[in-house]
Amino acid sequence: MKFEAILFDCDGVLVDSEPITNGVLRDMLEEAGWALTADDCMRLFVGKTVRSEAARIEAHTGRPLTDAWMADFYARRNAELEARLTAIEHIHPTIERVHAHHGGRIACASGADRYKVEMQLAKVGLAPFFAGRVFSGHEMPRTKPAPDVYLAAAAALQAPAPRCAVVEDTVTGVMAGVAAGATVFAYAPLDDGEALLAAGAAQVFRSMAELPALLGC
Repeated sequence: MKFEAILFDCDGVLVDSEPITNGVLRDMLEEAGWALTADDCMRLFVGKTVRSEAARIEAHTGRPLTDAWMADFYARRNAELEARLTAIEHIHPTIERVHAHHGGRIACASGADRYKVEMQLAKVGLAPFFAGRVFSGHEMPRTKPAPDVYLAAAAALQAPAPRCAVVEDTVTGVMAGVAAGATVFAYAPLDDGEALLAAGAAQVFRSMAELPALLGC
């Protein structure tokens, strides 16, 4: 298929933020009384918002998930991202090529809050490619795995969602792209991507250097 627009997730696709964010979350959960390994924290929370997992967190900590706790999490998370964030390997030439091939019809559609997404894109030098085309699940009626953020991005680019490609790295995100009717390419650098395929991804790839060819760029 010749895609009319390409819609990228942010965390784990454009920026290597997942270990940093989940490290902060793991530390704060331990402080609240729930000890998790780094791997378990990633498995439970990657691709999800913290607030969407409030019931699970409250059940294990015995404490309410308050606005004050969330504000502390955001502050600590943002400080660590500002200090340590890096881009996904090979993403800069990939985005340059996809952006040029599609005449700028690309967007970033993330489940994260807008401040985090825009701060991260700016920090790694990708912001100019997505200027005016950043979409946050926090601003939608429903966040991923619902398709809302991808449908909003496709509509803004005046592209039917079934004519869009979505680039994702989590089961939650793949489900969102599939629910939107898009063709989902799943980035899985560390495993065979079996869970991503089971969630509906059309194809799994291991390196961002492979993506332009997969998209027909």
